[in-house]
Amino acid sequence: MTNPDVSVVIVSYNTSELTRRCLRLLLDSRTPDVSFDVTVVDNASHDGSADHIAAAFPEVRLVRLTENVGWGRAVNRGATASNGNYLLLLNPDAAPVGHPVAELFEFAAKNPEHGIYTGRTLHPDGTDDMYSCWGLPTVWSNACFATGLSTVFPTKAWANPELLPGYDRRTVREVPAVSGCSMLIERDLFNRLGGFDPIFFLYSDDIDLCTRAAALGARPVVVPEASVIHVGGASSSSEGQRIKILRGKATYVRRHWSRPRATAAITLMKTGVAWRALAKAIVGRDRSRGVDWPKVWQERHAWAAGWPEVDEPRPPQSALTPANFAS
Repeated sequence: MTNPDVSVVIVSYNTSELTRRCLRLLLDSRTPDVSFDVTVVDNASHDGSADHIAAAFPEVRLVRLTENVGWGRAVNRGATASNGNYLLLLNPDAAPVGHPVAELFEFAAKNPEHGIYTGRTLHPDGTDDMYSCWGLPTVWSNACFATGLSTVFPTKAWANPELLPGYDRRTVREVPAVSGCSMLIERDLFNRLGGFDPIFFLYSDDIDLCTRAAALGARPVVVPEASVIHVGGASSSSEGQRIKILRGKATYVRRHWSRPRATAAITLMKTGVAWRALAKAIVGRDRSRGVDWPKVWQERHAWAAGWPEVDEPRPPQSALTPANFAS
């Protein structure tokens, strides 16, 4: 039996209704020319997600984990359980529009040099939610956060470079990194990278993967024909979510940057949180959609340390060089 063209991997954690909606739309989007199977990895949900999915979609491979291991490690489990030539990572809160699996795969088959692909992630009204691709963190981007420039001028590329506000997601274009919300990656490349770095529990794991892939010659790209409506595109408003985002960012710079540069970046993150906490305390509001910045400030020692190491080493990368990438 031949391998499917694509193996879709969805990580579910207490998202029973959203996951089942995603699966219905995904399975309805099948086309005769592109084959795909689906694996759902349930991260020890306590809302009955696994049982509901098993009953409603017996054709879907279900991996039940006994503990919540985080997103990237769960994806790695799903990748191991499947055998498609490409992996498509899809969030359970992403509603496929049209035929995104076929559209991503067909573009990848014609343009294998990219290795990593994404489509557009949309609001329900069809506009881009700006979460499909990202710029890589830099000292400057952290300085913009520290000074509030990224908040005051969110649509300016010079002030908010990680959001890539000047990128038109309606055109094919290479990008520094793509979101794990809807990411197609060549299986061989994923294996050479050893999958996602298990240290990342949530956030920045996709940026880390793209950074390591670029070192092997990958060129992530946006394929605008492939679209999903992303229900959770604005879900980072709570302080708990914000703390996890900052923890992911701190882990990334500690993983990829020199110690002095990483220390500078984390200091800038703390400065940005401090200013926002002070503004919140003085005027009782800020521009950040209700984030309790004083609470985020109180937790600074935890998130600045990054995610803790886990007893799960990343498999070694192969010795393939960038020149061998598309061969």
